[in-house]
Amino acid sequence: MLGSYRAEILKLRKRSAVWALFGAGLVLSLIFGYLLPYVAYTTGDDTPGTTGVPRAEVLRGMLPERVIDNTIGGYPIFAGALALVLGAIVIGAEYTWGTLKTVLTQHPRRLTILSAQFLALGTMIAFWVLTIFAACALCSIAIAAAENGATNWPSLGDLLQGLAGGWLVLLMWCLAGATLAVAFRNVALPIGLGVVWILGIETLLAGVVSSLLPSLKWLANVLPGTNAGSLVFSVTGMAPTDAPTPSWGPGRPGDATSPDAGVDQG
Repeated sequence: MLGSYRAEILKLRKRSAVWALFGAGLVLSLIFGYLLPYVAYTTGDDTPGTTGVPRAEVLRGMLPERVIDNTIGGYPIFAGALALVLGAIVIGAEYTWGTLKTVLTQHPRRLTILSAQFLALGTMIAFWVLTIFAACALCSIAIAAAENGATNWPSLGDLLQGLAGGWLVLLMWCLAGATLAVAFRNVALPIGLGVVWILGIETLLAGVVSSLLPSLKWLANVLPGTNAGSLVFSVTGMAPTDAPTPSWGPGRPGDATSPDAGVDQG
């Protein structure tokens, strides 16, 4: 098991697609969490995430006290889609390249290989979460220094809880991609189905259930994106009316990834 795990970690380190996905997630986190809100703060212009929000609250949303919000705010949707692609690539490539048969001839059992792959994916997701957090923390410190803002940090318990929640959200989407890859023995189809589900179908389904089929509210409440958004809100202690979150964040009332998704707003 340990040898299989080491081999999977090595494969992840050598795959350029893994680092491309990580880089995309990091860049998107910084752009939507800090760059766009800071431009809006300094210029006075509105962005989708700061419309109608007082400038003082825009600044507060970028300070160290909100670092967890900006770190995991985009995990339920866009970062989740990237994690899903990661899982589909890692597992599906074994079938596309025909390497799984070769690995199985080296004595490891199929369950051992699959467990090692899932552990390696969990390790990589943890690396993603910690690195994105470190980058967001540096941005928060820089903005606080430039704008003479407060440098109050969340408690250690809140930090650990937020990072663990973010890890669970990304791991859930990553394993969803891996499961689709096993089911379809492919890479392209799981990625296509998974990304379309995250970015379109689930939002549409939750909206239809909420507005037209209130008797099926339970269906919207068990959707993965809805629960991911609820987890993010619960670990950050935020509410949709709190200080601004990135426009790609965990949703607002009625969104598919909001805790209120599928709940009758009337």
